[in-house]
Amino acid sequence: MVAGPTARRSSPTVLVLRILGVALLLGVAVIHGYLWQQGYRDIDVIGPAFALDTVLALGGALAVAVAPRRLLPWAAAAGALLCLGTLAALLLSTTVGLFGFQETTAAQLWWESLWVEAAGTVVLGALAVLTAHRR
Repeated sequence: MVAGPTARRSSPTVLVLRILGVALLLGVAVIHGYLWQQGYRDIDVIGPAFALDTVLALGGALAVAVAPRRLLPWAAAAGALLCLGTLAALLLSTTVGLFGFQETTAAQLWWESLWVEAAGTVVLGALAVLTAHRR
């Protein structure tokens, strides 16, 4: 690749992944914030975890949206790890339970949460890798 003004511009792929990553992190925040309001706040450990996930996902979305190119791989990787951790917690709570709480796939927004968190992991992971290699 030739260095120059065009080499410094964001590719359309990076822009699309960035926008999708922000949208997916916002989705994680909205889902967890909504569920927290619907009664998850009253569950020991899980309630505060949902509130924390909401705040971290909002912060992650902001970081991915505004990060300068040199910091974008780090912001995207952090977002991907947040989505992966949230997805792991969802699956653990559904299979073996988590902090004494057992979830079910029939729970409100369970499937939406699964797909948003899985997609966030993939999209933000791809963004982190793509932008790290383009530096």
